[in-house]
Amino acid sequence: MKELSALITDLARSLGFLSRFPVSSRSFEGHSGEMSRTPRAFPLAGAVIAAPAGLFLALLLGFGASAMLSAFAAVALQILLCGALHEDGLADCADGLGGGKDREKALLIMKDSRVGSYGVLALVLSIGIKVSAIASLINTLEPMNVALCLIGIAALSRAMMVWHWHALPAAKADGVAASLGAPHDQALYTALFLGIGIAAVTIVPFAGFHPLIVSLLTSGVAAYGFQIYVRQKLGGQTGDTIGATQQIVEMIALAALSISL
Repeated sequence: MKELSALITDLARSLGFLSRFPVSSRSFEGHSGEMSRTPRAFPLAGAVIAAPAGLFLALLLGFGASAMLSAFAAVALQILLCGALHEDGLADCADGLGGGKDREKALLIMKDSRVGSYGVLALVLSIGIKVSAIASLINTLEPMNVALCLIGIAALSRAMMVWHWHALPAAKADGVAASLGAPHDQALYTALFLGIGIAAVTIVPFAGFHPLIVSLLTSGVAAYGFQIYVRQKLGGQTGDTIGATQQIVEMIALAALSISL
């Protein structure tokens, strides 16, 4: 019971960190802000964040909305619930990694709050691919099954954030990621177990193992490839690269799932 209570507390803290969900201040009493253990609950937070979007999608489809409109609405609601946190990371990474000739220039660009052409294109492509993939799922699956897919992929993508964070040192000693510390090994293992487990429970019953395996492999390869590139370009992770990892995994996993069904 004590461990379950601690996990629930970590879930509340994760929601406070990753979303705009109202979280009681009691969840942060005595918390120093250090994030070595809390990220283990990121996949659970991802599932909670995606659940309203999935239900909204199913509701719109029930009222006769088109697949494309429902998909756009679901993605838009997730963005609102997260305060565009991960999208901001993706845009900053695209600008910095695409426009920075060296490490220092890339980090300087990523710190700039303005969005450049690389960032805009990354957001357009990411949202476009996700919406198209969800619309394809709608044309193949029952509405509630599509909602479950969104929940499973959201959990998986948050687990991959923890992997990226754990695998790389902080690129900036004075950055946000560095100030929060890094997930310890047990937090990583728990996050991966929860992320893959939630994805399996929400996808396998109606789609089988093959689509799940395809989604896991393709998104895992994409996350690993991005991780290698970030290590070579920046020497480590930042809050932006952690957020971009979530977007990349979500986009690739949804696309792979829609293709493999």
